[in-house]
Amino acid sequence: MTEQNRAIELHYWPTPNGWKVSIMLEELGVPYEIKFVNIGAGEQFEPSFLKIAPNNRMPAIVDPEGPGGEPISVFESGAILQYLGRKFGRFYPGDERARVAVEEWLFWQVGGLGPMAGQAHHFRQYAPEKIEYGINRYTNEVNRLYGVMNRRLGEVEYLGGDYSIADMASIGWIVPHANQGQDLDDFPNLKRWFEAVKARPAVEKGLAVGNERRNNLADDKDAQKVLFNQRSR
Repeated sequence: MTEQNRAIELHYWPTPNGWKVSIMLEELGVPYEIKFVNIGAGEQFEPSFLKIAPNNRMPAIVDPEGPGGEPISVFESGAILQYLGRKFGRFYPGDERARVAVEEWLFWQVGGLGPMAGQAHHFRQYAPEKIEYGINRYTNEVNRLYGVMNRRLGEVEYLGGDYSIADMASIGWIVPHANQGQDLDDFPNLKRWFEAVKARPAVEKGLAVGNERRNNLADDKDAQKVLFNQRSR
């Protein structure tokens, strides 16, 4: 492997947030090396990982060919997508108006769709007590967000206009829509987008990375102890 194509390290587990970056790297067609971070086993709390991801969350990357030719680590999925988009000049527009549109929908996902869908998953699947208020609160909020997305996709083909990192950020959170209590038939524009994006070869590959390592967290009480109810240490 030459200096010009040294692999980017992707610290990863197959989840909607991890998929964002595996999809982007597959779309770019650049060399990358998977470093699995088993979040159910607590590997995200290892000191070596915290050096590059101080929030003890994956994904993170280490690019050996960062700015000035020096290595750089990047944590937070949205920041990683922006970094890779700038570096390779793809899927993240240089034109200011187009870039603003992509960033609006990228941050909409990072600040809204992902966290709310995650809470819906928690209260619907993992909470030891079925709390009706929590289930309804987050299921309804995800439904509202799907409606926002559906309206947007009735106006444009992709979230930012053209296919971009905003779509890569969002697709993985729609994959488990049934677990969020949502029916895509209620959102025809969203369903059209979902089927089109998911059919992209790079998206198929990105979603498949490490799939054999996934387990059903709803049945894994030890993993739930690691993942949930963490406090400052």
